[in-house]
Amino acid sequence: MSELHKFIFDGLPVRGMVVRLTDTWTEILRRRASNSTTGAYAAPVREMLGEMVAAATLMQSNIKFDGSLILQVFGDGPVKLAVVEVQPDLALRATATVTAQVEPAASLSEMVNVSNQGRCAITLDPNTKFPGQQPYQGVVPLFDDHGKPIEKVSAVLEHYMLQSEQLDTTLVLAADENVAAGLLIQRLPMQGTANLAGSMVAKENEDQIGLNEHYNRIAILASSLKREELLTLDVETILHRLFWEEQITRFEPLEGASAPRFACNCSRERVGKMIVGLGREEAESILSEREDIEVGCEFCGVQYRFDPVDAAQLFTAPTRAVAGGSDPH
Repeated sequence: MSELHKFIFDGLPVRGMVVRLTDTWTEILRRRASNSTTGAYAAPVREMLGEMVAAATLMQSNIKFDGSLILQVFGDGPVKLAVVEVQPDLALRATATVTAQVEPAASLSEMVNVSNQGRCAITLDPNTKFPGQQPYQGVVPLFDDHGKPIEKVSAVLEHYMLQSEQLDTTLVLAADENVAAGLLIQRLPMQGTANLAGSMVAKENEDQIGLNEHYNRIAILASSLKREELLTLDVETILHRLFWEEQITRFEPLEGASAPRFACNCSRERVGKMIVGLGREEAESILSEREDIEVGCEFCGVQYRFDPVDAAQLFTAPTRAVAGGSDPH
C-alpha cells in the first residue's frame, strides 16, 4: 500500500521524507492503459510522470497549504505536457499528453525540451481565495545556469526550490510499472516558513545555501541511494542503510486511509460548464456531425456524453440539465 514517512535529524537543521506509491500509482497507469484512444505510456514517459507524482506528493506534504499543488512539465517534444495535481489531503491525479512516438530510451530533454524551450511550473491554488486573488505560480527552465539541458526531474525541482525558497534540497526519485517513490532531504529555513517571513529571513536563508555542513553530509548520504534500492526496499531498510549513524526522530507515517491516494474531481457539472463556455453555436456544430458531445477526462478516463437534448438544456437551465442529464459512460 502507498505510504509517506516524515522525519527530522535531531539537533540539526535538516528534515526528510520518503514516499512510496504503489496502489495509487498502478491505478493511474491502469486507467491510462485502458484508454483505447491513447493506450499505455511508453516506459520513459511512465518513469518521468511517476517521478513527478512522487515529487509533487513530497512537496505538498512539505508545506502547510490549504489548496492544490500542481506540478507541470511542458515543452516542444513528443510529450507536450505532463501534469500532477495533489490536494492537501494527498488525493492526487496525473496525466501526460503525448503527441508523437517516444523512443524507448528517450531522455527528459528528448521528450519535452527538444529546442531548450521546456519549462517546469509549480502552481499553488488556494481553496479559499480573496477577491481578485490569483494562484501563485513559479516557473523554471529545463536547463541549468549555463544553458545546458537538465536530464533529471529531481535536478529540475532542486533548482526550483533553490530559486523559490532559498533552501538546499536533495531529491532522489524513481518509478517503474509498480512503484513511484521519492526521498526528500531539505535544510530547514532560518525562521518562519521558507522565505515567506520577510526579506531579511530570505537573505539569511540564501547566505546559508551550500554552507551547512550537517545538511551537506546528509545530502551526500541521501544521494548515494540507488534507483533500484528506492524502488524495491521498504522505508525502514532505506533509512537504516542511509542514516544509521544519525539520530532521527520519526513521525507517525501516513498509511492506509491517510496515505496518498488516487482521486479525480472531474464531474458532469464541470464538463457541462465547459460546453457552455464553448457557446451554443459550437455545441450545435459538433452535434450536426455526430450523435452526441463526448468529453473524456484525461486524468481518470471517465467519458461524459451530452446528446442534443442534454446540450439544449445546458443553455436554458444549466443546473437542472447537468444534474439530470444522462450518466457518464
